[in-house]
Amino acid sequence: MRALLPRLLLLSLFLSSCTYLPPFPYKIDIQQGNVVDEEMVNKLKPGMTRSQVRFALGTPLVMDAFHNNRWDYIYRYAPKSRLAENQRLTVFFESDRLVRIEGDFPQPPAFRESFSIIPGSGQGFGPIADPRGETEEESDSGRSIDFMKENQLEFYKGTQ
Repeated sequence: MRALLPRLLLLSLFLSSCTYLPPFPYKIDIQQGNVVDEEMVNKLKPGMTRSQVRFALGTPLVMDAFHNNRWDYIYRYAPKSRLAENQRLTVFFESDRLVRIEGDFPQPPAFRESFSIIPGSGQGFGPIADPRGETEEESDSGRSIDFMKENQLEFYKGTQ
């Protein structure tokens, strides 16, 4: 019995030395924010409504209460042992219409071309007519959402 106790202690010592503990804690890949790619940004056009921009890019990460005319889409990807990747896209609205974008993406073709409405000139964009002949002001939001759902495939193909 006396010889059994030292043997068990010696056995537990040897078994515990066989385990491997890494010298650093385990790190996981961290992905935060909105994934926005160049294809999604290329779908943006001047004059789009807020709901159309939300449909194309998703819900913005930051909607500042003090700057209601600006939405920020921020994306951060930090692989476990490498440098973090950050991407930022900011869209600006005027009279609830998209007027410009800024960020880490190249300007889409629609924003490179000049357009006749000058932001801040008071011209405004006016109501947009949908295929049913109603203006946006006359239609209710339920029908607008139904229209977007029906035309989702054409929108993503870039035919619209």
